[in-house]
Amino acid sequence: MADILPRLVSVVQGNSPAVLPVPAGDAREADRLRDALAPGTPITDEAALVVATSGTTGTPKGAMLSASALRASGTATHDRLGGPGSWLLALPAHHIAGMQVLLRSVLAGTEPVVVDVSTGFDPRDLPSAIASMSGRRYTSLVPTQLVKVLDDPAATEALASLDAVLLGGAAAPIPLRERAAAAGITIVRTYGMSETAGGCVYDGVPLSGVQVRIDRGRVILGGATVALGYRGMPDHPAFAEPGWFRTDDAGVAPGGVLSVQGRLDEAITTGGLTVVPQVVEAALATHPAVRECAVVGLADDRLGHRVVAAVVAASTLTLAELRAHVTETLDPTAAPRELYLVDALPVRGPGKLDRARLRDMLADLVPSR
Repeated sequence: MADILPRLVSVVQGNSPAVLPVPAGDAREADRLRDALAPGTPITDEAALVVATSGTTGTPKGAMLSASALRASGTATHDRLGGPGSWLLALPAHHIAGMQVLLRSVLAGTEPVVVDVSTGFDPRDLPSAIASMSGRRYTSLVPTQLVKVLDDPAATEALASLDAVLLGGAAAPIPLRERAAAAGITIVRTYGMSETAGGCVYDGVPLSGVQVRIDRGRVILGGATVALGYRGMPDHPAFAEPGWFRTDDAGVAPGGVLSVQGRLDEAITTGGLTVVPQVVEAALATHPAVRECAVVGLADDRLGHRVVAAVVAASTLTLAELRAHVTETLDPTAAPRELYLVDALPVRGPGKLDRARLRDMLADLVPSR
């Protein structure tokens, strides 16, 4: 970290050649990013940071972020949270959420406190790390980390002492947020991606300098934090409109407050009808026996795809109970036809559910009844 921070000061100021963060402890992934994103070859002068998107298949895309976009993001974040402060890094720094913790520290003139997550996140590390922080204190977590924290009383108490906990990277179920609120943890839900310099919409409201519009159900993000484009992909359709990024997310924004409903490319067509996995997951998460859950579509000769649920259960749970619970609020088409009880859900990047890997994993499991 001592080696990285001075370089990041230059990056934020726009005085450094563009840099590509890679994981120090994962040589295979580092090589994959280097091969795809070609550090050392010419790049647009405005690029200060190239951050790989969190996808794990195909050729990685690198979002080119300018120094002005990084400054705009960090400044807007501090303005929304109540002022600059000390930041705790508990995410991999080569992903945008972790990198932004470091960049915000640079902008605030504070030294980040680091929790080593190279071998996984352990909530028992939080109390001592948080105790070493001073002034206004912030951190950024993903929902899977928050689940672990809430199972550890000491970690929960420590997290509750922070001024804000940014929660992003994946959808945070309402019951999880309610548990955190009941424990006194100040959660700020964030929405954004590498292409927008990280979170740019907090609790549904765009940060200063950020614009949101909905185009036929698709979320479009614009403004000061949007990337210049993808490295080596000058004509990518996601950046076809200058200053705007076309996401793959479906959403609505009544009254100017954004609500993301799920990814357009993850919708399940079953029996000629469309089911959005995230909507079903939100319904499942309100069942008291569901600790974590995910919904995917598996190939089906009759329906095209059948809706199935993978659940990390807190207590005994049956498929019939789960279907009955879902149909209290959703159409029966959305109710899972199979239930798979798992010890953990597969994730990628900074904590996003890996649906492709989950589908492969379920092929080797027997559904519960």
